[in-house]
Amino acid sequence: MERTKETRDLGYPVYDADGHYYETMDTFRRHLPKKFHKDFQYVQVDGRTKLAINGHISEYIPNPTFDVVAAPGTHEIWYRGENWEGKTLRELTGDALAYQSEFSNPETRLKLLDEQGVHAQLIFPTLASVIEGHMGNNIELMAACVHSLNAWVADDWTFAYKDRLFPCAYISLADVDLACEELDWALQHGARHVLIRPAPVPGLFGPRSPGLPEFDKFWAKVNEANIFVVLHVSDSGYDQIYRWWGSGAKEMLAFDRSDPLKACIDSQGRAIADMISALIAHGVMSRFPNIRWVSAENGSIWVPHLMKMLHRAYGQMPHSFEKDPVEIFQQCVYVAPYYEENLNELKVHVPAERMLFGSDWPHPEGLKLPLDFLNEVKDFNPAEQQMFMSSNLKGLLEGKR
Repeated sequence: MERTKETRDLGYPVYDADGHYYETMDTFRRHLPKKFHKDFQYVQVDGRTKLAINGHISEYIPNPTFDVVAAPGTHEIWYRGENWEGKTLRELTGDALAYQSEFSNPETRLKLLDEQGVHAQLIFPTLASVIEGHMGNNIELMAACVHSLNAWVADDWTFAYKDRLFPCAYISLADVDLACEELDWALQHGARHVLIRPAPVPGLFGPRSPGLPEFDKFWAKVNEANIFVVLHVSDSGYDQIYRWWGSGAKEMLAFDRSDPLKACIDSQGRAIADMISALIAHGVMSRFPNIRWVSAENGSIWVPHLMKMLHRAYGQMPHSFEKDPVEIFQQCVYVAPYYEENLNELKVHVPAERMLFGSDWPHPEGLKLPLDFLNEVKDFNPAEQQMFMSSNLKGLLEGKR
């Protein structure tokens, strides 16, 4: 991969709220009890490696080995809506990029960040959406895969590598007691933040809101630990909305862009807006005010509509909220917008001190050069730019509110 060394010096360290690793083939299996190996395995189908999860072959990620991937930044014009030649994502991708060590090795990732002008980065998985999104109600399997993932991170990355790389600890709330145990383990191993899927919590008797009192003992632990929660885009089940309209697909396909209807249905924005609504309306953000919440890789076009809905709900049921839910959102929630969005419009609803820069490296949806995001905040004053690119996330990692 051709690299360009960043020469821009901003005068402050850049903190990136959305970096990723690509999982190796032993990420989920190294610490997975043998009784679950048949439920999470790599298999050969017509000469290609696929995931077999909980009894079905998944097409969610076309190549779950990640031996070749789309290069960072190759899908930029697609997400900017400037694909005037009508190319497919595959055509935009061009030649596939062979595996690079910085995809899953923290030391080489740090060297890359130095070249990119980035000081620190939150690190998220790429394949982990298959856990809650593709395991049905097999709660025991979910918990086992979650712990195997976290144990692999502790082995290969740690949760605060040289105080610059901060992989998440992934938590499933499907069984609240197991979630509390996993959180205790993650905290003992130095986790600075936890990743929660923005979706209803799966359960044996159906999904339910994460804001219900049954989850309070988990949120109480997070509140006491003074860490922050990241609600990162995932397979939240909302692709079912698209399937209702006649796609016939059996599961979410992460990179399927063959139907223009799918481009018109905002399943990502709907999922994160509903998740935050549940946490506010069901009182979690009021009962546990020490928790800070980060929306990562969900974009921000959903924010204005959510503000209208929260305002209306408060006017209809004022006694159901501890205070104005719009104020709760603006005080507790941090938003990492997409580069293709209008950040000046976002500032109407989200103050600059609650906005975060996220590169999405090394995914093709992001920018090839992370600091090119500066072009999207050129109208911010210098203090706002520094908050966005640096001090907001730095403060979160230091436990500040």
